Amino acid sequence: MGFCPGCGSAAALVEAPPARGRSAPPRAARVVPLTEVGTEEATRRLIGIDEVDRVLGGGLVAGATLLVGGEPGVGKSTLLLQVAGAIAAAGGTALVASAEESAAQIALRAGRLGLAYPGVLLAAERDVDAIVAAADAVRPDLLVVDSIQTVAAAEVGGTPGGVAQVREAAARLVHFSKESGVPVVLVGHVTKDGSIAGPRLLEHAVDVVLYLEGDVERGLRVLRSLKNRFGATHQVGLFEMGDAGMQPVPDPSGWLVAGWNGRVPGSLVFPSVDGRRPLLVEVQALVSPKETASPRRSVRGLEAARVHQVLAVLERHAHFDLSARDVYVSVVGGLQVRDPGADLPVAVALVSSFLDHPLGAIAAWGEVGLTGEVRAVAYGERRAAEAARLGVKAAVGPAGNGEDRIERALVRAGLPPAPRPVRALRPG
Repeated sequence: MGFCPGCGSAAALVEAPPARGRSAPPRAARVVPLTEVGTEEATRRLIGIDEVDRVLGGGLVAGATLLVGGEPGVGKSTLLLQVAGAIAAAGGTALVASAEESAAQIALRAGRLGLAYPGVLLAAERDVDAIVAAADAVRPDLLVVDSIQTVAAAEVGGTPGGVAQVREAAARLVHFSKESGVPVVLVGHVTKDGSIAGPRLLEHAVDVVLYLEGDVERGLRVLRSLKNRFGATHQVGLFEMGDAGMQPVPDPSGWLVAGWNGRVPGSLVFPSVDGRRPLLVEVQALVSPKETASPRRSVRGLEAARVHQVLAVLERHAHFDLSARDVYVSVVGGLQVRDPGADLPVAVALVSSFLDHPLGAIAAWGEVGLTGEVRAVAYGERRAAEAARLGVKAAVGPAGNGEDRIERALVRAGLPPAPRPVRALRPG
């Protein structure tokens, strides 16, 4: 037929030549008892960028393959060029192979970032075999391929970026990394549904999966570890994009809540925990003073479904009817918060804005259930310590697992309870 009847794409078809008979018996794999295998840790190399080393769990591992994904323009190429520059500044060599930019374009960006080191080697090439041959001849301390969707194998059918080409090119680069011990970083673009280089196409084949996210219009960038065979997952590193490239943020909590005072309604801080790192963020809510026929809901930085759930719980169990009012909820700084402990801060901020009642300098955390209970979340001591470190004097949170209610939590935050609805009774 020449195309896939399911999706209509010609790139999804891979020609499979008939298997040829073997003239000699296959070579048997070498079998080693588990007790004879060395247990020494893999050799690591510190990059020199603290936030990147934190996410990787202590630096690059020899022979590891990394996949870095992110939205277009978020700064993947800039960050990896800085990583190559840091390795070159420490006396190593890094080979950057790009099929999207010429060597002159990469050199222009490197000069703007102050990374003109002789140890940074450039190659503008789209043939994956040519890239592997150049890396095998140079044997750099790091190989960066930007991007895996733009390189191709000559004897494989399909266009670059197709399923067959991406899988084959990645397999050859992974094989080179394991055989030579050279760490390889693959840059992967995201699809419309947010998957890196297609739906789960490469995540299983590589050792480390990193995702760079952030609002392109703002300066904050978050490097997140989604998979790491050599360290803990869900570690995060924060950067600020500026004229000099991606600059690490050593104190992200102080950066995110700079200028916050809590003197306006609908604003408080939430000590979130991303991975194992506490981050203090400001949660803002705005509830329109008048009811409208078609109320709007706008959520930024949080899961919209959880905000809608909090609105339903406030109406059912705390008697605050916000169904006919415009509601806006946002996390300041462009950070995406996936912590379930953000439920209570959202509820407190919504009621504060609805009543036009400032909260002062307080922090809150807790997961709100559908029946109105406020459940405890992990790392309560870390959250309290991070809030106290930045001068927050009061905190509102659950004392036990499901023992507290949303009404009592609002009262502890200093918010007056809503009047309960009055039902008219017929005489008799």
